[in-house]
Amino acid sequence: MQRIIVIANRLPVARKEGLWVTSPGGLVRALEPVLQRVNGSWVGWSGDADSELEPFEHDGIEQIPVPLSSAELDGFYYGFCNSTLWPLYHDAIVAPEFHRHQWRPYVAVNQRYAHHAARVLRNDDIAWVQDYQLQLVPGMLRAMRPEATIGFYLHIPFPPIELFSRLPWRQQIIEALLGSDVLAFQTRASVRNFADAARRFGDARVSSRGELAWRGRTIKLQRAPIAIDTSHFSRLARSPQVTERVAALRHELGDAEHIILGVDRLDYTKGIDLRLKAFAGLLEETDEPHKYAFVQVAVPSREDVPAYQDLRSEIEQIVGRINGDYGEPGWAPVSYLYRSLELEELIAYYVAADVMLVTPLRDGMNLVAKEYVAARIGDPGVLILSEFAGAAEQLRSALIVNPYDVDTVTATIRRAAHMDRSEARMRMQRLRRTVRKEDVFEWARACLAILEAI
Repeated sequence: MQRIIVIANRLPVARKEGLWVTSPGGLVRALEPVLQRVNGSWVGWSGDADSELEPFEHDGIEQIPVPLSSAELDGFYYGFCNSTLWPLYHDAIVAPEFHRHQWRPYVAVNQRYAHHAARVLRNDDIAWVQDYQLQLVPGMLRAMRPEATIGFYLHIPFPPIELFSRLPWRQQIIEALLGSDVLAFQTRASVRNFADAARRFGDARVSSRGELAWRGRTIKLQRAPIAIDTSHFSRLARSPQVTERVAALRHELGDAEHIILGVDRLDYTKGIDLRLKAFAGLLEETDEPHKYAFVQVAVPSREDVPAYQDLRSEIEQIVGRINGDYGEPGWAPVSYLYRSLELEELIAYYVAADVMLVTPLRDGMNLVAKEYVAARIGDPGVLILSEFAGAAEQLRSALIVNPYDVDTVTATIRRAAHMDRSEARMRMQRLRRTVRKEDVFEWARACLAILEAI
C-alpha cells in the first residue's frame, strides 16, 4: 500500500505532564489506524512555540514536528489565517484585513511545512494536506516532489468569487492549490466556487467531467463532507454514566418541559447573538416561560484576540438582559457555560436537549449537528439547522432556517418544541440513517480512495 503523509496545522498529539497523548477529534480517530497500517507520518506543529523537536514515533505513527516561533504565530496564525482568510472564507461576516507583513510569514511557514514533508515524502507516496492554514503547501511540494500524489482538503467553506477576488494574493493561492492532484471540499457550493476561481485566476479549464485541466495536468474536484464516529457517540449515549447525568441535568434545569441547547466555539461565525435574541422572542410571546430552558455552551476560542474578547462581552450582556427581563429568584431561562465540556458531559447535554439549535451564519460543515443526531437513541429530539451550515446539504430532515431571520427562528423553536412526536421521530430516523451511513471512516475511505487511484 502507498504510504500516506498527512500535513496539518497541528500534530495529532499534545504534550501533557511531559507525555505525548493522542488529541481527541474525529479526524485523528479516522486517520490513526490508516497511518498505522501503512507506516505513515504526520507533519504538524506541536503546539509549543519557540521549541525545536526531533521527529518521534507515537502509537505507530511517525510525528514530524514543525517549529514555529511566537512571532511567526502572530503573523501566520493570528494574523493571516485568522484576520484575513477566516473572515474572508466565512462570507466576510467580519471585514477581513489584508496586510503584506502577515502574508510574508504565511508564505514562510507554508514553505517550512513543505520542506519538513518533503524530507519524508517519496515520489510514490500520498501527501494529504489539510485546511486553509496550508494552502500554499501543495504547489511547494509539487516543485520538490513532482511525482508524488498530492491531495488537499478544505475544512472551511471556499467563498464565492465575488469575495475571494478581494484577496490581493488570490492568484498565488489558486496556483498553489492547483499543485494538488485532488482538491476536496465540504459542499457542492465550495466545489463550484473553487472551479470559478481556478478559471479566472489560474486560467484552468473545466472538463465535461468537472475536472480541471491546468498546465498539462488534470486536477480532480471532490465533494467530501466530513463526518463523525457515529457509533462512538451512540455507544456513549447509552452508557449508565450518561443516563444518570441526563436525569440530573433535567432536574438542574428546573425540569423544564422544553430544553433547548446550543453548543459552539465562541466565534462570530456561529450566530450565538441572533440565536439568543430568537429565544428571547419566544419568551416574550409565551405566558409560560418556565416551560423553556435554554443552555448555551460557548467553548473559549482565541481568547487573546481583542475581537473575540468583545464578542464574549456582547454575548454575556445579551444573556444578562434576557435573564434580567424574564428570570426570577431561583430560576433563569438561559444557562450560559463559557467552557469546554468533557465528551460524556457533552453527550449528556445532547441527550437531555429536546431541541438543538445549530444556527451558524456560515460554517464549512458543523459537526455538532451530527453529534446531536448520533446521540439521539431514545426520545427523538428536533434539530434546527442553519441553511448556511455545510451540514444542511446532507441533513435535510432537520428544520432548516435562515439564522438572520430572527422572527422565523423564534417560530421554528416554538414549532420544534411542540412538534408531534410521530413527525419528530420520522425526521430523526432519517437523520440517523444519514449520519450512520456517512460516518468519519467512510469519509476517510472516500477521500483516500480517489487519491490512491491517481
